[in-house]
Amino acid sequence: MKSALEQLETERKIPKDKILDAIEQALAAAYKKEYGKKGQIIRNRFDLDTGAMDFYQVKIAVDETIVYIPKNIEGVEEEELAEDDERTRFNEEHHILIEDAKKIKSDVQLEEELIFPLETHEDYGRIAAQTAKQVIIQKIREAERASIIDEYGAKEGEIINGFVQKVERGIVYIEFNRATGIMLPEEQIPGEFYKRGERIRAYLYAVEETPRGINLKLSRTHPQFIEGLFAVEAPEIAGGTVEIKSIAREAGSRSKIAVYSNDEHIDPVGSCVGQKGIRVTTVMSELAGEKIDIIPWSADTGEYVTSALSPAKVLSLTINEADHKATVEVAADQLSLAIGKGGQNVRLAAKLTGWRIDINGAEAVTVDSGDTASEDVLDDGIVDDGTN
Repeated sequence: MKSALEQLETERKIPKDKILDAIEQALAAAYKKEYGKKGQIIRNRFDLDTGAMDFYQVKIAVDETIVYIPKNIEGVEEEELAEDDERTRFNEEHHILIEDAKKIKSDVQLEEELIFPLETHEDYGRIAAQTAKQVIIQKIREAERASIIDEYGAKEGEIINGFVQKVERGIVYIEFNRATGIMLPEEQIPGEFYKRGERIRAYLYAVEETPRGINLKLSRTHPQFIEGLFAVEAPEIAGGTVEIKSIAREAGSRSKIAVYSNDEHIDPVGSCVGQKGIRVTTVMSELAGEKIDIIPWSADTGEYVTSALSPAKVLSLTINEADHKATVEVAADQLSLAIGKGGQNVRLAAKLTGWRIDINGAEAVTVDSGDTASEDVLDDGIVDDGTN
């Protein structure tokens, strides 16, 4: 028995005391099924060293403020309780009146439990045994669920590794040691394909308990997935010396991240790019070739917006605090570069900075941080949003 408990504790990470509690509850349930009466509270103490079992009945000390005591008078109907009366009916197998309880224990208090030993039986029928088995299975499952929630709840907001179990109706199921993760279609990078048994990394953004078990909600499109990948590749980010202040992402296509260094001697952009671009290249490979623009974050709005529109060169910039708008002027040959294909560059810049951005050049374009890729696009890549 001890060996089995230790094995369960090691493999399923369920504390031994919880398994022992499950066994005791199962034995009590079997005893009540075979020898107990309706309303009884029966408990068990199980000795792991000797295998001895002690059964006892529990009664709760009550008075008329807690329970309703019917008047057993022949020919008199039992009075009905008022709707606002929360008292329960007195049950001699479940309750003991306080005056009787004081004869057993002089200092007993209301609602205190009193213990009465029961005769030990060793013979149980098939139904009682089946009841015990079901209780043990249920309690171990509950303990395992609690253990999984504790383990993965602590990892929420982190990148975790697993293996693709199956892909069904567009949903990717990912196998972990003791739990299953799900990645919905909108959380998958467009263009990626997943094979059964393939190792995969994803961002854990929620741990959800359902009637069927624990579901780990995973994403590869979440902006924090990029931050987690850079934290793995760049010790400066993991250590907090370099911070990722903002992320704007269109998964599978392009992202912009704004970085800041808390140490003036450390270049935040260089820390993310790495020697010969090795760090950013590794992150891009994990994201199926998604392009990543790394820009320095600045408290100066003009400087920040200018950097966010890179690689386009800005000639001048005007800030309108009241409308939270930045008006940018670029050369005619830089307009398409500033806007980007399908308006992507200026759209990501607006999301990154949180400012509405007007671009003036050969044509005028206005994009704010809430715009999406639904704008009309001309053949040469210039956005036409109706303001030109």
